[in-house]
Amino acid sequence: MFISVFEIFKHGIGPSSSHTMGPMVAADRFLDELRGGAEPIPGADRPAHLRARLHGSLAFTGKGHATDRAVMLGLLGARPDTLDPDAADDMIERLCTEKTLRPEGLPELAFDPAADLVFDYGPPLPLHANGMVLEAFDTRGNCYLKSIYYSVGGGFVLTEAELRAERAASGGGLHAVKETRGYPFPFGSAAEMLEMARASGLSIAAMKRCNEQANGVESLDAGLDALAEAMNACIDRGLRTEGILPGGLKVRRRANGIHVRLRERRFSNRRPPHEINDWLSVYAMAVNEENAAGGRVVTAPTNGAAGTLPSVLRYWQDHCDGVSDARRRDFLLTAAAIGGIIKSNASISGAEVGCQGEVGSASAMAAAGLCSALGGGSEQIENAAEIALEHHLGMTCDPAGGLVQVPCIERNALGAIKAVSAASLALHGDGRHFMPLDNCIKVMFETGLDMSVKYKETSTGGIAVNLPEC
Repeated sequence: MFISVFEIFKHGIGPSSSHTMGPMVAADRFLDELRGGAEPIPGADRPAHLRARLHGSLAFTGKGHATDRAVMLGLLGARPDTLDPDAADDMIERLCTEKTLRPEGLPELAFDPAADLVFDYGPPLPLHANGMVLEAFDTRGNCYLKSIYYSVGGGFVLTEAELRAERAASGGGLHAVKETRGYPFPFGSAAEMLEMARASGLSIAAMKRCNEQANGVESLDAGLDALAEAMNACIDRGLRTEGILPGGLKVRRRANGIHVRLRERRFSNRRPPHEINDWLSVYAMAVNEENAAGGRVVTAPTNGAAGTLPSVLRYWQDHCDGVSDARRRDFLLTAAAIGGIIKSNASISGAEVGCQGEVGSASAMAAAGLCSALGGGSEQIENAAEIALEHHLGMTCDPAGGLVQVPCIERNALGAIKAVSAASLALHGDGRHFMPLDNCIKVMFETGLDMSVKYKETSTGGIAVNLPEC
């Protein structure tokens, strides 16, 4: 399976790619199955009533991640990349009042969110921590169709059959080695990527470009430019917006105030030498405050880690020399190549491996992209990604209240700072280093498997349960 730059980076809404975007996509897919993509259970007449059941991390942190709202919106036909966030409340209010769905191409379907959307806090489904079951019943109450979906991180959704097939392709492991044959540069690991770069004389970005074009991607440059514009637009919205984030923790937006002070300080003679860290932090925080508020973001590679890479990209654009459209596109292509390798061989799901798979992966991607944009060679880029990922190993996913706010917003800021430091360290060397990126990715995945489930996006351990009593 080829992982495109437009799969690693997706337009969507907050607060979570795995808990909001994924369930919304799954609900929409279920409607498509009802329209004729799947055979109903023998003996059933026609669908008349729907039910959804959330399991594992989708249940434990579903309220904080707005998973229930996402399922309702998906059943109402909404998609993460096209939904107007300002229209969501009215859509949900109408459904809660009428308790009826009217999907195009289907009969009216009864769905009472209070009774038919169940948070199951029992054992998770067997294949992944983010599982959900959608069922349709006929007019007599018999099961018409039942489908199991897994939201595996970054907005990627697999049916039970698809995930089992992927596991079978891996020889029984949790993740299959992604199929890349048929592409000009079919690298499935960092080692293969470096070998192909040496043999071809091409950069990582150039090889990724060739693969995208072979995959039939049209208007590649326009698509990359649109991604960068969306990332910058999200930063700009976050920088100008004030207020309190929703969810009950009463977390105050800080990006606007920090940005105002930084702009005022530009003309001061007393600018501290660490000021660039403040700029990196405020860019990242702006994005993740928007994400926490349910705004429009770009997965990079997830919503929970959506601020790290855009922050580093904005830092390069606004604070570095040698900026050009071509180098910006190379930044994104290089980052996507690294993100694809991590997703193929490990995980970008906080519910599966903790935050090392989200902010850690985002920091590695950002470091690689920046190293590329600053003129680094393939070995230096691989080294930059490894440094950034290595120093996120073991990071837990323990959001307070199940909300992508504490500690997630600041974590993105620190991930951006680490990414810039990693790229700088790599550029000071010649690419030779002790720990290969592939080994670091393997360690990240093994560490995630060993990690207690209470530290993997269930909000039952760590910071999530050590809150001030006020």
